Amino acid sequence: MSKQNVDLIRSIYDAFARGDVAGVLGRMSPDIVWNEAENYPYADGNPYVGPEAVANGVFARCVGDWDGFAVAVEEILDAGDTVVALCRYRGTFKRTGKVQNAQVVHLWRVSNGRVVRFQQYADTLQVARVSGIVH
Repeated sequence: MSKQNVDLIRSIYDAFARGDVAGVLGRMSPDIVWNEAENYPYADGNPYVGPEAVANGVFARCVGDWDGFAVAVEEILDAGDTVVALCRYRGTFKRTGKVQNAQVVHLWRVSNGRVVRFQQYADTLQVARVSGIVH
């Protein structure tokens, strides 16, 4: 089952890169619990419960706030029902024009072929500087 979980997470990143939001959301459990990193700008809605909450509270804000927002996956680690992705967030914050290259880790929990939990860990200081929250 472990390889299938890694393949599932890889397919989520591939769908996201194509702009296939429905494909990303369709791989989530209807009752997914999604948490953004503490002090991350979108953590104000934690926990997001259900794909629609994730789409509106996280994905829509990424599109609204960033030009060229992308997740660059550097490595995916197989831990059975848990999959860890080491990544970088890329993109330009629209209001400041500043570019990010923030280090992030995504922790995915999988059950019955769907994502049931997500936890983001991120370089929140870099994101705050790029978005103009702090200098």
